[in-house]
Amino acid sequence: MEQRGLAAYLAELIGTFLLVFFITSVVVLFVATGNQAQFGSDYAVVGLAQGLALFGLVVVFRAASDGHFNPAVTLGAAAIKKIAPVDALIYMLAQLSGGVLGALLTKGLLLDEGRATNYGAAEVSGLLGGNFQGSIVEALGAFVLVLVVLVALYSNKGPKDWAPFAYGTTLTFLVMVGGPLTGGAFNPARWFGPALVGNEWGGVWPYVVGPIVGAIVAVAVFRFVIEASGPGSPKPAATPPKPAGSSTP
Repeated sequence: MEQRGLAAYLAELIGTFLLVFFITSVVVLFVATGNQAQFGSDYAVVGLAQGLALFGLVVVFRAASDGHFNPAVTLGAAAIKKIAPVDALIYMLAQLSGGVLGALLTKGLLLDEGRATNYGAAEVSGLLGGNFQGSIVEALGAFVLVLVVLVALYSNKGPKDWAPFAYGTTLTFLVMVGGPLTGGAFNPARWFGPALVGNEWGGVWPYVVGPIVGAIVAVAVFRFVIEASGPGSPKPAATPPKPAGSSTP
């Protein structure tokens, strides 16, 4: 289990700060508001901006902290013992703090423009039946996102050199699909910062319970499906040859 230090904590703080700033800014600029908001919004731009931002930040900070920028990802890494529990807790606090700072910067730069979208805060859309359906969307998104990171970053079978690209492109398509439904958070830090700054909590538990459940299921699939099968999976020890002339009892 790799030990982390101050450089890793700062990397998670700065990376999450920048990620949430870019996410909330593009939401303010490209998501329409009103009763038919989802039909006037360009979620292709929103998804691409978020995915490209994540891709670049993971490239920059991966060597320092693995580039989680998401408490759900950190929870998954801790569950497979790639990060110590104390380090995971500090990571999460750094990520939540970075999320608040990122949303504050968006509010500072786009004060008037951001009021309509509560500075990029995520909320469950009227297209869904309620918070339960919203939690399912957030859980599914977090499941896919965490599983991709675990495989790409921590599996011996995964394409480690492609981890930043895999992480970024996965977030891109998830936001394109989930953005009109829940805001496409899939990240408690991305939800918490704008929720606090914009005072729009969006239902709370879909953005907390959903990603936690998604991360737990991703860990289970990683352990019992990905790592337990295929090339590179543990093989039974070979039976040593019997000495010549020995007989079976």
